[in-house]
Amino acid sequence: MKHGHLSTKDLADFIRERATIEETYSRSMTKLAKSASNYTQLGTFAPVWDVFKTSTEKLASCHLDLVRRLQELIKEVHKYGDEQIKAYKKTKEDVSGTLEAVQNIQSITQALQKSKENYNAKCVEQERLKKEGATQREIEKAAVKSKKATDTYKLYVEKYAAFKSDFELKMTETAQKFQDIEEMHLLRMKEIIQSLSNTIKEIHLQIGEVHEEFINNMTNTTVESLILKFAESKGTGKERPGPIEFEECNTSNVAEGIKPRKRKPFGLSGIMKKEKDTESVECPDADSVNFPDVDDEGYSIKPEATQDTKENHFYSSSESDSEDDEPRRFHVEIKPVQPNNSSQYTMPSLDELKVSIGNITLSPAISQRHSPAQMNQNSSSEELTKSKLSAPTTEKGNSDFLAWDPLFSTSLESSSSASLASSSSSARPTTPLSVGTIVPPPRPASRPKLSTGKLSGINEIPRPFSPPLTSNSSPPPAAPLARAESISSISSSASISAANTPTVGVSRGPSPVSLGNQDTLPVAVALTESVNAYFKGADPTKCIVKITGDMTISFPSGIIKVFTSNPSPAVLCFRVKNTTKLEQILPNAQLVYSDQSQSDSSTKDFWMNMQAITVYLKKLSEQNPSASYYNVDVLKYQVSSNGIQSTPLNLATYWKCDASTTDVRVDYKYNPESMNVPSILSNVQVVVPVDGGVINMQSLPPAKWNADQMKACWKISSISERSENGGSGSLRAKFELSGGPSKPATLAVQFISEGSTLSGADVELVGTGYRLSLLKKRFATGRYMADC
Repeated sequence: MKHGHLSTKDLADFIRERATIEETYSRSMTKLAKSASNYTQLGTFAPVWDVFKTSTEKLASCHLDLVRRLQELIKEVHKYGDEQIKAYKKTKEDVSGTLEAVQNIQSITQALQKSKENYNAKCVEQERLKKEGATQREIEKAAVKSKKATDTYKLYVEKYAAFKSDFELKMTETAQKFQDIEEMHLLRMKEIIQSLSNTIKEIHLQIGEVHEEFINNMTNTTVESLILKFAESKGTGKERPGPIEFEECNTSNVAEGIKPRKRKPFGLSGIMKKEKDTESVECPDADSVNFPDVDDEGYSIKPEATQDTKENHFYSSSESDSEDDEPRRFHVEIKPVQPNNSSQYTMPSLDELKVSIGNITLSPAISQRHSPAQMNQNSSSEELTKSKLSAPTTEKGNSDFLAWDPLFSTSLESSSSASLASSSSSARPTTPLSVGTIVPPPRPASRPKLSTGKLSGINEIPRPFSPPLTSNSSPPPAAPLARAESISSISSSASISAANTPTVGVSRGPSPVSLGNQDTLPVAVALTESVNAYFKGADPTKCIVKITGDMTISFPSGIIKVFTSNPSPAVLCFRVKNTTKLEQILPNAQLVYSDQSQSDSSTKDFWMNMQAITVYLKKLSEQNPSASYYNVDVLKYQVSSNGIQSTPLNLATYWKCDASTTDVRVDYKYNPESMNVPSILSNVQVVVPVDGGVINMQSLPPAKWNADQMKACWKISSISERSENGGSGSLRAKFELSGGPSKPATLAVQFISEGSTLSGADVELVGTGYRLSLLKKRFATGRYMADC
């Protein structure tokens, strides 16, 4: 029975190693898929990289699905191991009578053997005395002893028969029970192995389907289709221009007395032709050209300007040789300054300037020649235009850099950025923001405030959220991306509420390829969860936990053109799976519809309001045309929690405060059961404030002491099941004080985990027309604190 439990444990370890290998392979395939998108997008071979990328992403998804199923199987094996232990304890109590029968038969066997030896010895002694002719008294005495030994021997024989019968009965029952237990154990182990083989078989079938799909895609991607796509994207049109025929110049209206003279040719206003043109130029039809009157010497006679001409032209020009010497006259009209509000004037001027620049069409370079003065003037005007356009967006650019899209970045914002964003949002909570500015909503009035000293120094995970965007008001300076208490406090009982307006963040990732109306449009999805926890001492029943999450969809900028050119774009439908742990799912009311009549509690279906999302994305594109991606918050949810069992990292703190010293110990333990798929907790930081005038600190492992903030900080690169002691450990520190004793304070912890969520929620697209190019999952700490 003990060996059966060991076999169960070894099987779990084997499956875990297999899951680790599959997870590593899945990550490698994901990196390979990302690298495929970085290859050159030029030439006719460019669409093939999309086929490679899609196939590689699906393979990575298949192996990641296998990891998830293996983790579930490991949990099942562990559960069976616990059941084994309970069954063994119960069986031990049931077979206690057999143990007693075994002990009885052993003791009676020994006693029987001794009595038999004693009986034989007494009988031999009696016979010896008779043969040697001993006295009658000695013979009688020996006979008494022999009879007594005989009676004792017979008694033990009877007892042995009774104990032997009881032993055989109980031993038979016990052996049968042990055999049944072993048979059940082997059957259960075979079922687990069968489940393992079926899981691997299903994944291999999916991998085979991916390979078949890849083969079909490559078969359908013919040479002709690649060249046709390239021609359609680079072509200048399908209609062939008509032939150009030579037309003789009609000189019937020209006077015969014209003498050949080298002079500047007659040309249209504003266009100068080269005197020596090496290329052939089409001669206009004589009927469509008005030739000027000439004098006897062949010079052009200045036409009389009519009243209409004088009113419609500010200056005139002649075709005489003195044209270059005579300065050109300009008509200048100065209008009085109109009163305006500077805050309302700047933005319309920029809009008008953008519209004006967008409507300018340039003439072909072959028919125009600029003088150096004109070129300098144009370049100066261009630089002026650029400076005017870029002036209001300087801070916006910085914001875009700081508000790096969470779908394509894993770094955390600094605490200074978080505090800056928090102050900016609180100062102007209702001011509309420009694209790229991501500010959390204002804090509810009913929310209790915690001391800012308790969490300063702890970086928070960025989560995109912004107020509604309006086009008729000027954007304020952009604030850096920060979480800034975007979730309600863990001590508040108020339920999470969804935003009434869509939110956006700008990603500076690689520009997507141009999208056609017939292509499947790529979208990316991010699931971001925040875990808030408060630990009180070492009592797990006093742990308060709250977990919230949100879902963000990222649209490439090229998709806007497809939406606007198609009056009825395909409806984007998506399904949220594994929703059994979600207590509330609140979609964005302006952009997302949901099916309230669904009977399946494990899935929820949603679809986008395509008209609203088109208008919204178009507005974002107009406000920030340089953005490559636009992130839209589509729904928020709250995850059901089960106290300390729902926290990824369990904490317990101990303080010992004396007049001259303070001892602090923080025990932590990695909790894989809280996660759907156990993942690594990275960038772990533990901050402990200590007052009382610390003059020296001794810590294990080494920590950093910040004298200005009076805080000790431990940094751990990662914590997982593979860490030392299975992710469990202690942080110890001794502080020497000059003004003690210290008061026990609340410590704060920060970490982040990529590739997994606490709720186990998943997302898939439903229907056709779109493909899920990336699904990113992560969770991080919100307010994660512990008291002694």
